[in-house]
Amino acid sequence: MGRFDLPDPDTLRAREKLVLDHFHDEVRQEWDDVLATFPHPHYELIAMMTVHDGDAAVRRYYDDTRVAFPDQDHEIIAVRHSADAVIVEFWLIGTHLGPLNGIPPTGGRFRVRMTGYFLFDEAENLVCERVYFDRLTMFSQLLAAQDMRDPRTWWWLVRALRGLARMGSTPDPRLTDTTPPDLSH
Repeated sequence: MGRFDLPDPDTLRAREKLVLDHFHDEVRQEWDDVLATFPHPHYELIAMMTVHDGDAAVRRYYDDTRVAFPDQDHEIIAVRHSADAVIVEFWLIGTHLGPLNGIPPTGGRFRVRMTGYFLFDEAENLVCERVYFDRLTMFSQLLAAQDMRDPRTWWWLVRALRGLARMGSTPDPRLTDTTPPDLSH
């Protein structure tokens, strides 16, 4: 199949159902069900330039993010299809109640617009969830929960900035060592 060819409607429906089930199971925190949507779990978080590859790494990612945001949920905005992907625009929402990569909890809520690319291989297996978002928007919303005029929060801010600096400080080469596509056809 070429890059301009869409699969048949039944394949698109099956892909979409798998992706929507994946979203639903993430909210329910049914990790075995989420992981069952992949033959090999693989997440790429472009904002942080990190990859979570394999069952153990993805489970750690789930655990870390649900400690930080135990009520994490989403609101789907749109679902689109391409030759090899289901593309979902959504709002990710939650409350920062636990540490996140060294950023202490703020108790603040966030609502950040994101785009997820759910990539499929030739055998119609989900092979990657690639998520794009603006981490500064999320951090700004979490930061707004703190009273920066109060000197007692300044130590919190230093710790939060250190944690933010660590996020993506060493980009995963699988995300940086890219090859341009052949667009000649």
